[in-house]
Amino acid sequence: MKPLAAFAASGTFTVRWRRAAAAGALALAAGLLGACASDPGRIAPGTPRAEAQQALGQPTARYPLPGGGERWQYSYQPNGQRVVNVDLDAAGRVVGRYEALTEANFTRIAADQWTRDDVLREFGRPARVQGVHNFRGEIWVWRYADGPTWRLLFIDIDPQGTVRGWSAGDEPLPDADFDTR
Repeated sequence: MKPLAAFAASGTFTVRWRRAAAAGALALAAGLLGACASDPGRIAPGTPRAEAQQALGQPTARYPLPGGGERWQYSYQPNGQRVVNVDLDAAGRVVGRYEALTEANFTRIAADQWTRDDVLREFGRPARVQGVHNFRGEIWVWRYADGPTWRLLFIDIDPQGTVRGWSAGDEPLPDADFDTR
């Protein structure tokens, strides 16, 4: 009998393989549970600051809110499609959390009233900043998902830092059926 075949026939191989598979499955389950626990969209209202910080980790940005509260922002830009805002009250308890990049939230953008700071507080840093020939200012761009459709939010900010308008459009993606070779 060959050495590997003898090892397998002894049953030792099967026991070790099962133990390794079980350990791998436990590690995968723990990782998935950890990922769910760290999703900012799942933190419960009323959670104290220290507990929220431990569960969520460091936010990508923090912004003061009226009344002494604070907004923790968890952005998945530039490659992701989410920005989650977690709001804490002056006492340091979570009072709300929401996905910022939704078309319902975009309707709140007030052209000629909002500033660059308002945009950052609501939507976070953009995935990219670009310019166009017919607008003297910057176009800030975020990636987001509207159901199965990948979309882009464009906010026009003039050189003085005032929002002049916004629009949304589909994100151009490579065609999987088109071979570029």
